[in-house]
Amino acid sequence: MTGTNNDVAAVLTLNAGSSSVKWALFRAGSPPVRLAAGKLERIGLRDGILTVTDVAAGRTDRRTIQVADHAASVQVLLDQLAQSGKRLEIQAIGHRVVHGGSRYADPLVVSSEVMEELHRLSPYDPEHLPAEITLIEAFGKHYQHVPQVACFDTGFHQHLPRVARVLAIPRRYEKLGVRRYGFHGLSYAYLMEELERLAGSEVARGRVIIAHLGNGASMAAVRDGSSIDTTMGFTPASGLPMSTRSGDLDPGLVSYLSRTEGMTMEQFHDMVNARSGLLGLSEISPDMRDLLEQEGRDVRAAEAVALFCYQGKKWIGAYAAALGGLETLVFSGGIGEHAAVVRARMCEGLEFLGLRLDRSRNDAGAAVVSSPESRVTVRVIRTDEESQIAQSVCRLLALGAVC
Repeated sequence: MTGTNNDVAAVLTLNAGSSSVKWALFRAGSPPVRLAAGKLERIGLRDGILTVTDVAAGRTDRRTIQVADHAASVQVLLDQLAQSGKRLEIQAIGHRVVHGGSRYADPLVVSSEVMEELHRLSPYDPEHLPAEITLIEAFGKHYQHVPQVACFDTGFHQHLPRVARVLAIPRRYEKLGVRRYGFHGLSYAYLMEELERLAGSEVARGRVIIAHLGNGASMAAVRDGSSIDTTMGFTPASGLPMSTRSGDLDPGLVSYLSRTEGMTMEQFHDMVNARSGLLGLSEISPDMRDLLEQEGRDVRAAEAVALFCYQGKKWIGAYAAALGGLETLVFSGGIGEHAAVVRARMCEGLEFLGLRLDRSRNDAGAAVVSSPESRVTVRVIRTDEESQIAQSVCRLLALGAVC
């Protein structure tokens, strides 16, 4: 994309998942303004989906597409950017990078040294990091003179208290980087800024639990604006049960399944990341919407939903204890934002914390779904990782000063 004097300065954001890529174009500034967005889903399957949204026109187009892998997705993305990015000059590219290890937390400009470290970290999260590295390298070749910025999903949890960070295994492994890191940090950072904007700094610096409930699900306990604990640990497979991830398991299962079924390490990894969670328990679907629709007539769906809500309620209670009380609970993510019944079931029985939902507000998906007499304010806030990435890029490169 060659710029002219009349072109709009823009930031491109790329958010690669294990089988998807989300992208967005923002007018650079403070704050950045979304101009276009898209998502490539079901990469590696025959029935892939490409969705593109023109924000100004209010139009969304959707079509099926077959993309073999993330490397093949690059040309699809470049072709789409050529259409959506007319009259835009891309000044920077921001990437969601799921893991920064012990070394990286704050957004930084990608260099050869950074790339070397990301390659070293790839075994930490083989579901995401290789795809993210592929996109960084490919877009670096195409936009050779455009700075790329890595925004780390682990960054929000960089100051976890030591007691919440270490694992109860031999100490020598901590020196190798094996500890609890936490994820969904870009979402949490965005939600905390939104909470401050909506409710003020005093509330945002209070005792807050955020429930990011989507295909990946986690919770974070936040006090004085900093994460003090979070459900995901060394990898994003831990904590709450998710769409296809197991969440926390007894580590004895590894040796048990190895002895009884001859399950290999690779097979176990695939099971807990791709065939467990809501999908594994229900044997129907990884999608909460499907399970809620069928829970009245299929006990497997009902049990999957019940487990998800029960585990969520347990973590809310645990983090209220870690915080020494609870003042604000935020629901976000696809499930947290849209599934009123999940919010209700996770909050049911937590009246001893002073938490009471307003049924009509909750069913309507209001911004505040707690009742007036509730001592805990329960909010629903839409998350936006792409906006957080664009904002981080503009701040780091001072793009807002020239736009």
